[in-house]
Amino acid sequence: MASKAVELEVGPHTVRISNPDRVYFPARGETKLDLVNYYLSVGDGIVNALRERPCMLHRFPSGVAGEKVHQKRVPNGAPPWLETVRVTFPRYNRHADELCVTELAHVAWAVQMSTVEFHPWNSRRADTEKPDEWRIDLDPMPDCGYDRVRRVAHVAREVLDELGAVGWPKTSGGRGLHIYVRIEPRWGFADVRRAALAFAHEVERRAPEDVTTTWWRKDRDPRLLFVDYNQNARDHTVASAYSVRGNAEGTVSAPLRWDEIDSAEPGDFTIATVPGRFASLGDLHAGIDDSVFSIEPLLEWADRDGVEAPED
Repeated sequence: MASKAVELEVGPHTVRISNPDRVYFPARGETKLDLVNYYLSVGDGIVNALRERPCMLHRFPSGVAGEKVHQKRVPNGAPPWLETVRVTFPRYNRHADELCVTELAHVAWAVQMSTVEFHPWNSRRADTEKPDEWRIDLDPMPDCGYDRVRRVAHVAREVLDELGAVGWPKTSGGRGLHIYVRIEPRWGFADVRRAALAFAHEVERRAPEDVTTTWWRKDRDPRLLFVDYNQNARDHTVASAYSVRGNAEGTVSAPLRWDEIDSAEPGDFTIATVPGRFASLGDLHAGIDDSVFSIEPLLEWADRDGVEAPED
């Protein structure tokens, strides 16, 4: 028998949570209501990560052991206080009105709709065609150990420091690391992706025993780490900071301090542990909007090296 719905006051809004006792994460038995409470506990962080970005929702209607649904469009019947942003898909002559988070109640509503993972664009509502976030995705191949991920993260930071860019690291919630950089929203997705590839090539030059930028997965050495510049392509998304991932342990894509890279393990960060960490440290990405980088030096590298990103 379904458990009785509960109503939560989230800011000025009431959010009704149906089936609050449904188990979503079998490793420890956390429920749908536990997931809502997790997001409420990191409220400032998740809203900061998603604010005014088109957001794809990864939904698990029966918990993470069940079917996963990728949802771009906000469904009919959403509350009138929900905010959306329209994005177009010229290749298909279609559009979608995607969730556009500006307050915590929007996140709670999405979890009521069985969302576990939040995957925002790297552009914002003001101009969805001009990214303001460059994403460095350190993606380990199947036989790549986490020590290698750590080494490459330090190389990436070295290059960022030389460029005068500020990188904000976080776990992916899986086996990798992400580093975000705020950029001026002056360029389109193709230029940002090209700049990201030029950066990836520089990291590969400095750490050739650890890194690959080989495009086709089948051609990559399974022991190496792929610097995935393609996460900067239009309509490509990754889990946001503070997003839970759809696995049994409820791991979290958790912001890190740079001095934690060598000691933190990906499994340390779950919906059971991150609320206490957030209460103690606050949002480690709170200052991300304060340091904005121009990608012009990277585009100069791309021109110098004749870099052209392959088509996906």
